[in-house]
Amino acid sequence: MLFGPPTAGKDTVSAALARLDDRYEQLTKIKVGSGRTAGYRMADPEELDALRAAGRLVMETTRYGNTYAVDRGDLNAMVDAGRIPLVHLGSVDHLRTFTTAVREAWLCVLLWVPRDVCEQRSRERGDRDTPDRLAAWDEALADLQAVPEGEEPFHLLLRTDLTDAFGTAALVAKAHAEDGRRLAGVGSLAALLSGAASAES
Repeated sequence: MLFGPPTAGKDTVSAALARLDDRYEQLTKIKVGSGRTAGYRMADPEELDALRAAGRLVMETTRYGNTYAVDRGDLNAMVDAGRIPLVHLGSVDHLRTFTTAVREAWLCVLLWVPRDVCEQRSRERGDRDTPDRLAAWDEALADLQAVPEGEEPFHLLLRTDLTDAFGTAALVAKAHAEDGRRLAGVGSLAALLSGAASAES
């Protein structure tokens, strides 16, 4: 699982992982709504209702007026085919929900960038909604800061502004290959977030 605010590099690191080892593949989430369709399996509300009634939804969330969901059938199909699913998550509650639902050991990775890097990357790639991206960054920071003291939900904490995508991907792949399910040390998340605002920290 890759967790992180906008521009932290979830898509970029996923692509780099796939180039390192073609078993890695980003999970295609279900999307009900409008806007961007690339990278999603588009569905209507009735299909989502049917999947929900069948108990196939591992998790679902609503954002930007759209609903996004993870289908257990898609996960199982990837694993059965020898793939390594990469799942992108955007909140700690979603992470908890996902890990509880799948009842399997997943490597949980936090990809992080300071706020000023988020703004710079967003503007450089031509986003028209940079203020919304920064608001989402603020929400991600508040979400992580609300994690109870002593709880470490991640196995790896990586600043993607301090290394390139392939360097980051190599660290993730190494931890996965070594079955690196040891959680980051107590206080590691707080230490990372203490310098959250600026790349100078």
